[in-house]
Amino acid sequence: MVQNQELFDITIIGGGPTGLFTAFYAGMRQMKVKIIESLPQLGGQLSTLYPEKEIFDVAGFPKIKAKDLVANLIIQANQFKPDIVLDEKIEALVPDENGVIELKAASGRKHRTKTVIITAGVGAFAPRPLSVDQEVSSYKNIHYFIQDVSVFKDKRVVILGGGDSAVDWANTLAPVAKEVTIVHRRDQFRAHEISVEAMKKASVKIKTPFVAKSVEGTGDQITQLTIQRVKGETEEKIPLDDLIVNYGFVSALGPIKNWGLELEKNAIVVNTKMETTIKGVYAAGDVASYPGKVKLIATGFGEAPTAVNNAKHYIDPDSRTQPMHSSSAGDLFS
Repeated sequence: MVQNQELFDITIIGGGPTGLFTAFYAGMRQMKVKIIESLPQLGGQLSTLYPEKEIFDVAGFPKIKAKDLVANLIIQANQFKPDIVLDEKIEALVPDENGVIELKAASGRKHRTKTVIITAGVGAFAPRPLSVDQEVSSYKNIHYFIQDVSVFKDKRVVILGGGDSAVDWANTLAPVAKEVTIVHRRDQFRAHEISVEAMKKASVKIKTPFVAKSVEGTGDQITQLTIQRVKGETEEKIPLDDLIVNYGFVSALGPIKNWGLELEKNAIVVNTKMETTIKGVYAAGDVASYPGKVKLIATGFGEAPTAVNNAKHYIDPDSRTQPMHSSSAGDLFS
């Protein structure tokens, strides 16, 4: 078993947007930082699920592609040269009698740290699959993830779902695809009102309230989708080139749920300092839960400095929990 004896001030579990900004801010507080990410790349869901999707709710960016936001966050964090460990799954968190926390990985490695900030998002996730009358696993033009918008150029695209992701993809693909149809089981969409309004003004064909019933195909390609009206027998057939399924994702905290933390609805309960029930362990981003929590990237960016500043004070009680504003520091990187 390999053990890394190097001791870090903060180890961040999760390399998504909140984890990356946490690493940057911890660097601002002159802390020695490590990021541990279970995926082979940084960026979390932004990189894995929708790199081409436009993000609209991050301050300072009227809109920005997910992959570009991740790239900017990586550049920002790397200014302080955090230690980055990819493709590493942490299975256990064990504090010792000296206040050092040992993180045990599935690989057999151990990571030692004074504090931990968990920014694991929704944990491990998998898409909710398409469920119709036939087996569909052999079809190659069903998409649960989109890595490259250009593959849909001049195609007839059908999107299943009614949440933010489905509506955002409809708006993104409308000027790219030959035809975009969105199918939702309810008359009302669950996405942001402004996104729904934009979709209704675009060339997107809206089919509500309908559900997917069956497919027809040739070889490994679906060529037609049959939809059925909810609480009725009316059916429609939609010819297509590509089918995007946006029914959401099933997520699980995995080993985190066995670490002795207080949990609530698949999230870690924290107080106003972003402290968990284990000393020296904090959480931020979608994985953190408290009354009134709103799960947005912008929220995670706000929680990160709170977690870092309180972790800094935990390590060094003489340090300020409320630091100077960064604008008072002059040129930090000259």
